[in-house]
Amino acid sequence: MFLENDAFLTELTKLFMQGKSSGSVSMTMKRYDGWTKPKPRAGVVAEPAEYKCLVRATLGNRKISTVINHKDVTKFQMAYGNLLRANIDGLKKKDKKAARGRKKTKATQ
Repeated sequence: MFLENDAFLTELTKLFMQGKSSGSVSMTMKRYDGWTKPKPRAGVVAEPAEYKCLVRATLGNRKISTVINHKDVTKFQMAYGNLLRANIDGLKKKDKKAARGRKKTKATQ
């Protein structure tokens, strides 16, 4: 479902909450030039004056997306970064001591 930027961030928060209990949230970001149809093979396609950014998020079969204008990218990135910092808490730090110990034992054998 296509949403406005602020509505997308609130729905993304809900997806992260649902993802904590089961499943995982998958995110994609890419440049969006406004084309919804395939580009013609012959002829020159005019480049848009400024590109937009397409952001998609999925959890299971639920999909949400938004398009960010060039002037709103900084504002969206700040809100998106804060949202990620608040909701990605299931990551574990890498145990460096165990990794070093394994390398030394393999090299001595």
